[in-house]
Amino acid sequence: LCPCLIYGAYIFLPFDAPLLPTVSARLVYTLRCAAFATFPIVLGMIVSGISRLCYSALEPFGELHREVEIHRTYVSQSVHLFILYFFNMAVLATYLPQELLKLIPLLTGLFAISRLIFWVSYTIGRSFRAFGFSMTFLPLLAMLLWNLYGMFILEPENLLS
Repeated sequence: LCPCLIYGAYIFLPFDAPLLPTVSARLVYTLRCAAFATFPIVLGMIVSGISRLCYSALEPFGELHREVEIHRTYVSQSVHLFILYFFNMAVLATYLPQELLKLIPLLTGLFAISRLIFWVSYTIGRSFRAFGFSMTFLPLLAMLLWNLYGMFILEPENLLS
């Protein structure tokens, strides 16, 4: 489903990436796009804080309720995946040709939407979370493989420079 979503958005959404000739301009563009990927994490922190406040009001040092634990786990996993996502996007932005830089905001949107889908499905039940997690993890894995391919096959002479 992820390749279909990315391909459809790449073809049908009417925007192009700005001209980014230098590596530093591409990294700044990636950083700006990655700021939007933090939206589900910040939203999760807010909801986690509110749920902790509501459920811990009666027993502040008691055992965490399931609702509080779900939001805390979501935020923790999302932060870890965001770090992996951001570093892969930064490397990916240096290897992509100019005409494919439109993928950077599309992958950012896919990351944010898939984390929200994971969160909703995780609150429904633990057995439903596989779809949202796979929508987050599989594009991340594809980016990692493309980055390794770019580093070791396309430009091995610039690996350490």
